[in-house]
Amino acid sequence: MQKMINIAKNVLKTGNLVIFPTETVYGLGCDATNIEAIKKIYKLKKRPTTNPLICHFKSLQQVEKNFEISDLDNQLIKLFWPGPLTLILKKKKISSINHLLSNNSNLVGCRIPVHKIALALLKSVNFPIAAPSANIATKLTSTHLNHISKDLRKHAYILNGGSSLLGLESTVLQTFNNKIKILRLGSITVEEIKDKLSENTEIEIQNFNSTLSPGNQMKHYSPNLPIRINVNNVKQDECLLNFGQNNLKSLICEYNLSSDGNLNEASKNFFNYLHLIDKCKCLGIAVAPIPNFGLGKTINDRLIRASN
Repeated sequence: MQKMINIAKNVLKTGNLVIFPTETVYGLGCDATNIEAIKKIYKLKKRPTTNPLICHFKSLQQVEKNFEISDLDNQLIKLFWPGPLTLILKKKKISSINHLLSNNSNLVGCRIPVHKIALALLKSVNFPIAAPSANIATKLTSTHLNHISKDLRKHAYILNGGSSLLGLESTVLQTFNNKIKILRLGSITVEEIKDKLSENTEIEIQNFNSTLSPGNQMKHYSPNLPIRINVNNVKQDECLLNFGQNNLKSLICEYNLSSDGNLNEASKNFFNYLHLIDKCKCLGIAVAPIPNFGLGKTINDRLIRASN
């Protein structure tokens, strides 16, 4: 693996792109200080520059060098970094992180991943890595290498990390004194954040139409096939994305996110099963109801966007 990390390091240093694993999903990364490299990501993903990129760091010291960090930010950092939490932070004037990755804003989504390969890659270079998910804009997120499109594969060096451990993207939030705005639901749940912070901390979910967080478009995370969610029946020409035990059946194919009703298992399987169903010979995808709490809230968020 060290040999591949060295190759990936040189690819990034020359302004080119690397696909690499994180604990959440696969990312498409470049030098976050290089505007031409960032342009390549937007172009390759067919992503509007109004949809910002998350910036990945190797250490808290590297984040502190570039950003202002509040007391509440620090509390969250101690609880959830390294890990699947993205904090919207204000850039310091001395920061060399390019303005294009954040839609010319001085507010940037910052994260320190916990995945060993991601951290090894970050530690091999002297700049942060800008990295959205390794997929074409609005399409399904990649949690396995075989999910990644040929177009992305042709234009990036790939680090293989197997299947993603969590399967859902990072939770994106912004702090204001004693208030937290969740701008994208993710692998860290609202309930988990509430449980670990003071009761005085107000938490608001505002995960639509934010220009600060990726994944906020109404149409996002979408398969090629049309989706019906919260179904109580399955049409003859539909495949089924099921959850738990029920009387739903598909005449074509079915994948159950978790027959035991386990939302952690469902989260890990979610994008992989959607990719598999999307290749089936059917005319649509029916999705069973999923409880709207914990990680179920994140899954339902993705399904609502995918069904638009």
